[in-house]
Amino acid sequence: MARTSDPAVRTRLIERAAQLLRTRAPLTLRSLVAGTNVSTMAVYTHFGGMDGLWKALRQEGFTRLAGRLAEVRPTADPVRDLTALVSAYLGNALDHPDLYRVMFDANFALEDAQAADDTLEYLVQAAARGRQAGRYRENVDALELATQTWAIAHGLVSLVANGPLPRTALEHGVPLLTALFVSVGDEPQRCRRSVRRGWRVPG
Repeated sequence: MARTSDPAVRTRLIERAAQLLRTRAPLTLRSLVAGTNVSTMAVYTHFGGMDGLWKALRQEGFTRLAGRLAEVRPTADPVRDLTALVSAYLGNALDHPDLYRVMFDANFALEDAQAADDTLEYLVQAAARGRQAGRYRENVDALELATQTWAIAHGLVSLVANGPLPRTALEHGVPLLTALFVSVGDEPQRCRRSVRRGWRVPG
């Protein structure tokens, strides 16, 4: 029985919870600890109970997303970079559809409320660089453009990762992003090239 916090046990329980979500199995105290070699008391030790576990699952989702976005290195083409961040967002959701569902469950707070804003900031910075490079109009608000970009990504992947559409539907992201970026000032042909260079979502 775990009496003190053990990061390895905490991670094991989060992974177990994600596995249960992935297989659509009931997530209860007993099902959570089954096969983990810990008792139900470990859930209280590490999370304070099931509500705390759900918070930790949300946090883990944003932690993994931040890690994926951090892998996108800036280049001389900020429109390509913003598209690559969308691709990373989609890839993360497809790799972790169970955690992705929990990330946007408003019934449970995050352990660190800043986590969601921090992930969005990657897109804000890319949008700001696009404006500075003259790809977007000077009056374009980077936060607004980043939010619109996120909305396209979220809408598409929600319909694919846990919804009715096949993965091929993600290809709609290319014309949607191109239309968005052109609407804020980018030149159409140059924009299409940049979006295509940044688009790396598995089919």
